[in-house]
Amino acid sequence: MIDFEEIEKSNSEEELKKIKIFLFQENLRIAAEKKRLDEERERLKKLQDDFMRDRVVLRDELDELNRRTLNERKRLREENQFFDKKMAILTEGFRSLEEDRRKFEKEKKAYLERVNMQSRSGPADAAGVAEFLFRSIGSNALGTRKRYKDLIKIFHPDNLFGDLELAQALSKEFQRRRDM
Repeated sequence: MIDFEEIEKSNSEEELKKIKIFLFQENLRIAAEKKRLDEERERLKKLQDDFMRDRVVLRDELDELNRRTLNERKRLREENQFFDKKMAILTEGFRSLEEDRRKFEKEKKAYLERVNMQSRSGPADAAGVAEFLFRSIGSNALGTRKRYKDLIKIFHPDNLFGDLELAQALSKEFQRRRDM
């Protein structure tokens, strides 16, 4: 530290000049250093502002990505549930088809056995054929009526290959099923 009282006592012109030059140079150096520090502070403040802005943008992007991820997981979970439901329906459908196929195979086998027995014992009776032709309809009145109309168109005696006995058996079977 400079002792100004001593400088005043010394009154030497040359010494005062040196001190003035020193003080001037020191003042310039301090001003330059202050300017450099102010610039550095501004640069750091700008970097801090940029960092904070980037941080906010990054946090927003991360939040959006998390939101999308959650929505995508939810959508995938819903799609998996939907797929599982579809698979259950298909599995049940295939199981039902397999049951129907087995049932049909049994009926076919029983019918073929009856036909074989009838062919050995004589011609097939029209009532048995009529019953067989209506068997797959079940108790559905609308289906029974449609089946009857279709069969009569085919087996009516006025047709070229019509069969009176079978047409009568079809009518009896239709009446029997309608009255049920």
